[in-house]
Amino acid sequence: MLNKITALFKGKKPTPEDLYKEQYQMLYTDEQGFIVGGIILNDALSARLEYLSNRRLSSFNDLSKLYDVAIIINEKIDLEIANQRFIAHLGNTEENLLEFKQLIKILTDYYRNFQRVRK
Repeated sequence: MLNKITALFKGKKPTPEDLYKEQYQMLYTDEQGFIVGGIILNDALSARLEYLSNRRLSSFNDLSKLYDVAIIINEKIDLEIANQRFIAHLGNTEENLLEFKQLIKILTDYYRNFQRVRK
């Protein structure tokens, strides 16, 4: 919202990156990391990320690593859903895992489209 108001006063057209961040209510702060849709990912979902990434990641701060590990995460989510065997201590349910998968997609799409250095 603040970006919209600032853009109006500056007369600046929002960039595709700004529009993407606005669409998914995405924000990054040094203290909290990524916030998507009002969810502070490092606070709420870091244990689930660590488990699903086979302990390759413990926070959402490094989008490059997340992008590289996303395939493993998605495969583990799909396997848990297919078997209907959920890790209870992480609070995994089919609904939670599908939401988590969507958050991973939002972050990896953001990285691929706006952050990754193309060779």
